[in-house]
Amino acid sequence: MGIIVGLISGLLFGSGMIISGMVNPDKVIGFLDITGNWDPSLVFVMGGALIVFAPFYHLVIKKRKRAISGDKFTIPTNNTIDGTLLSGAVIFGMGWGLAGFCPGPAVASISGGSNVILAFILSMLIGIVIANQYLSGRLPLPIVGYRKESCPVE
Repeated sequence: MGIIVGLISGLLFGSGMIISGMVNPDKVIGFLDITGNWDPSLVFVMGGALIVFAPFYHLVIKKRKRAISGDKFTIPTNNTIDGTLLSGAVIFGMGWGLAGFCPGPAVASISGGSNVILAFILSMLIGIVIANQYLSGRLPLPIVGYRKESCPVE
């Protein structure tokens, strides 16, 4: 059942991103350019998604103990804003802002056969491996060294 749900969800997600234009780096860069020629159209895409998701979440998902796939729902309890969260957000923003690619839309764009997209996804996967090694304390990063215990920002 989980695979079927994943297939349907991926089909809807991927086709929605393509149809809405969220996979177009020029559109994403235009959305991020809030001080220049700002393109607010992606706000409507995100808003439309929330209008559909929010009631479904509150009426169906929130009441369930398990996901449709059978996995148990686990709500994170860590709400600490620490250096790891902030540095990860900055690194993610740099990657997003440099080319206008976000991970989901980039994966949805694979079908276009662009070498740039394929290079982005390969680099993203390598980045995931490096970040996991750093977070587990097995790999130092330039400037910051090995991961240290997180401390809350006050």
